[in-house]
Amino acid sequence: MFLLQVPGQFLSLFYTNRLGLYPHVDLAKRKQFNGGIPQRGNLKASMNKAREDINYYIPSKTSKGLAVIDWEEWRPLWDRNWGSKRIYQALSVAHLMQTNRSLTVRQATEKAKQHFQVAAKSFMSEILAMGRAMRPNYLWGFYLFPNCYNYGWEKPHYKGRCSKEVRRQNDELLWLWESSTALYPSVYLQVSLADNPKAALMVRNRVQEALRVSALSRRSGTAPVFAYMRPVFVDQNRRFLSRGDLVSTIGESAAVGVSGAVLWGASADYDDQTSCAALSSYLSSTLNPYITNVTVAAQLCSNFLCRGNGRCVRKNYNSNHYLHLNPENFRILHVQKRYLVLGRPSLPDLKALRRGFTCQCYKELSCSPRTYRELAKALALIVKQGLYQKFHTLNKVMLDDAQETSITKDNVKKNLRV
Repeated sequence: MFLLQVPGQFLSLFYTNRLGLYPHVDLAKRKQFNGGIPQRGNLKASMNKAREDINYYIPSKTSKGLAVIDWEEWRPLWDRNWGSKRIYQALSVAHLMQTNRSLTVRQATEKAKQHFQVAAKSFMSEILAMGRAMRPNYLWGFYLFPNCYNYGWEKPHYKGRCSKEVRRQNDELLWLWESSTALYPSVYLQVSLADNPKAALMVRNRVQEALRVSALSRRSGTAPVFAYMRPVFVDQNRRFLSRGDLVSTIGESAAVGVSGAVLWGASADYDDQTSCAALSSYLSSTLNPYITNVTVAAQLCSNFLCRGNGRCVRKNYNSNHYLHLNPENFRILHVQKRYLVLGRPSLPDLKALRRGFTCQCYKELSCSPRTYRELAKALALIVKQGLYQKFHTLNKVMLDDAQETSITKDNVKKNLRV
């Protein structure tokens, strides 16, 4: 969740000052860096520095992980630079009129738009190409891309859908989706969405749009989607998400079909002993048990419904089916600071999964959903062979054999019904 400026991490975040020579404007300091706008940036020098940065932050050429580029100062489509980002439009027009004084403002604006978008594409696509070439085992993409801009949840009839114009603009960014090996949309919550069913509508449509544009690429297969989340609200960083809020973010994303989630936290969120203690309590009481619940439910669904060859996704993305363990049949134990799931699914549990979910196959694998009869046979076989415990626990990841055999009533710290 928290990243220091230390190389070799599984999740490598490349901020403005950590990758190349990113042209941008610091409005607070009223200063332009590296040319200020993409057209005035030195792409060759930027790539040379980026090569050094990648070698530093990801020193191993064979390691695997996520590489997220967090460049938020401008957006590559001209029309999406609104609000404070209009400075990039103004500087682009001024730059062009300085070099060609015969142009009218209208002519300069049209040409500046073209020049800006071409230069922005070059900076973004070439840095992705370099990342893929240098560290092919990392999944490269830009934070906040794609976006749905589905705000307006204060309105009474909010549905959360991305507008046709936003989808059209995202289609214009096909070059970006084809250059990325992962997509990283954000589903951060504002406090106005706390325990609010509209939060789920916002999240599912942002994730669904990411899945849609991922499928536009002409590459074989689709780029995986990792949803960015925060355990606190963006406008109240001392208030943690409730379990209902976690369902609307983590649960919603998993049910729609993300490959994973990035839980991001800022040092400003936890900068004293009280806030750190509150985070520790929240992790053990709320966040970790829920993550365990969803993770194991997704594994169970994949193994039973999709034969282990794909992930479960909602048949109807706009439904309210979730990948949750049945609390009547499963318990989550907190043992020696780790989590263990005990229980097994019933046939009604598996039938419920079959009704709400279908399968998205992993690359080059077949994963047609099992029928009800096939599910019953699979469950009977697992129970007969005594293998079901491998299936729905995280033993290999979370507990070694010595820990597992030492579970007793005395050392079980928590027995959570979820």
